[in-house]
Amino acid sequence: MRPTPVRPPRTRTSWPRLGSAAAALVLALAACGGGPQDKGAAAPVPGVTDEPCPKAVNPDNGCIYLGIISDLSSGPFSSLGKPITMAQQAFWRRVNQQGGIGGYDIDATTYVRDNKYDVATHKRAYQEIRTKVLALAQTLGSPTTAAVLPQMRADKMVAAPASWTSLWEFEDVLIKSGTNYCFEAMNAVDHAVEAWGIDSVMAVHYPGDYGGDAAGGARIAAERNRLKFTDVPTPTGADKQRPAIDKIVKESPDLVLLSTSPRDTAVLIGQAAARGYRGRFIGSSPSWTKELLGIKTRPAAEAIRTRFLQAAPWKPFATDTPGHAAMRAALGKVDPNDAYTTGWIWSYPLKTVLQKAIDQNRLTRAGLYQTLRNLGAVDYEGMLSTERGAYPGVAATSFRATTLNVPDDNAHTGVRTARDFFTGPTARRHVMTEPCFKAS
Repeated sequence: MRPTPVRPPRTRTSWPRLGSAAAALVLALAACGGGPQDKGAAAPVPGVTDEPCPKAVNPDNGCIYLGIISDLSSGPFSSLGKPITMAQQAFWRRVNQQGGIGGYDIDATTYVRDNKYDVATHKRAYQEIRTKVLALAQTLGSPTTAAVLPQMRADKMVAAPASWTSLWEFEDVLIKSGTNYCFEAMNAVDHAVEAWGIDSVMAVHYPGDYGGDAAGGARIAAERNRLKFTDVPTPTGADKQRPAIDKIVKESPDLVLLSTSPRDTAVLIGQAAARGYRGRFIGSSPSWTKELLGIKTRPAAEAIRTRFLQAAPWKPFATDTPGHAAMRAALGKVDPNDAYTTGWIWSYPLKTVLQKAIDQNRLTRAGLYQTLRNLGAVDYEGMLSTERGAYPGVAATSFRATTLNVPDDNAHTGVRTARDFFTGPTARRHVMTEPCFKAS
């Protein structure tokens, strides 16, 4: 039977609930004339109040505040950050409509910040909200999240990262879901070898722990399959892709693995195809948005529809699972986008952590951290297998399966699953001892 959370008396300041043992200790200290009760109440837990959330669904519940730091306006991933955030807010709204968690509603709207995919902006945003939230429902971006990790570790700030770098496999404050960029790239290359018999692969990617991570995985798979491998870092910006396009056209690899944003993916595919490149493309998961199907120029449109696949950590928006159905119902009438799917799936592990921490009467930063370290399986309502990487900070337990999606004008999000979850021989056998971008 789940223990009943102990509600402390309301005071002029809103304090967190205390577990029964902690409550007894505070009362004992008070009786002895010492301890925190001399100042009127116990020390507060950041982001947890006995008072209801703003616009509470359940006014008798307390409130847990979660922070979100995302690319919401001018950054290269704003087309993904906005729907990811909307889906996460819908997820927690559904949780509240079902009664909340252990006597608490969840607020994921008060402390939302725009990082513009800029490291300095992300760091400022984290400082603004770090004392006001219990955990982060989202921290978008690999370099941006890496920049605040030292402070997050010191704060024991549990967070769901909106990125899939293999660096996160070695971090125990981050709650991961799905396959990282490195294993995803390995699976993409192995699929290309199996399906098309390729002899060469070129990784065109942003530098660092997104694109560099995928390039590292592609390199490892290329070496295993004895393929010619070319590494082509490229900066963000549609007007900066000419050198990479020149490389594609000149070397004409059998496969180009793209680890860029959707807008740069469009430029790279479109201009390479217009200049005569006839090979194939596979894009890392963040490289796609259905707006790519709106490109009208003939070489680009043909290349996207017939020679591009998206590697992805899960199935698209319209998939028939209980979790997908719940997501669509919670979002209501929206223009379908697989960034919604991503934001929704990323929320399940944090829900599990919160529920277990409350059940064990340790709803504190340290309590969440300890709960995450022993999390076990997560129920994704069929959207992902429950056999996920259950041990944060231990790369050997990582989820390694990938789906491959093909562009489809009739699909809700512009893609349909062409190959279900699979793990290629490279990812299956690889022993990860360091993040792949460090080896790329």
